[in-house]
Amino acid sequence: MSLTVWFSLLTASVVISFTPGAGAINTMSNALAEGWRRSIWGVIGQQLALIVHVVIVAAGVGLIVSRSPLLFDIIRYSGAAYLAYLGLRLIFARVQNSSETVESSPRSPESHWSMMRRGFWVNLLNPKAIVFFLAFIPQFIRLDQPALPQYLILIATVVVVDVAVMWGFFATAARPFQRVARTARGQRALNRVFGVLFLAVAALLLFVH
Repeated sequence: MSLTVWFSLLTASVVISFTPGAGAINTMSNALAEGWRRSIWGVIGQQLALIVHVVIVAAGVGLIVSRSPLLFDIIRYSGAAYLAYLGLRLIFARVQNSSETVESSPRSPESHWSMMRRGFWVNLLNPKAIVFFLAFIPQFIRLDQPALPQYLILIATVVVVDVAVMWGFFATAARPFQRVARTARGQRALNRVFGVLFLAVAALLLFVH
């Protein structure tokens, strides 16, 4: 992969990562609920799913999914259902029903594995990501050169950029709201906001083709 092609890949990756979506919502929600440092585990889960998407496309399975309305719809409906579940879980989540701050009676932190698992499924159950990579990857992979090194460079670039944007921007952007999340009323309001955002993304996944 030439330097010019790599810079094009880098630029495209930055633009893609800054596009708001379920991954950004999940990252900000994690940062508010678990703190900026611990939100990295959800970001890692999202990157594992991204790698799976690239492998699926490289193996040719993505083309099968994109050309099969049944497979595409199965993944699409599964993804929408999972996002809707996350949204409803946030909206109806129990918080302290008192005037005391949340810090005075801290809850048990969510496990690293749970955050990684949720981040993984949030990104994986998005068939449009497979279709996107089908259009995205061929622009940066030359068939007259060894494929493996090119795919490794592509994966490394996309993952590093996405981690930097998710953790460095979206998780950091949630920090000013942490003061609000210290009270039961604020936590309930933020849960509802992010719950509605998850539901909105689920609706887009279903109805926007």
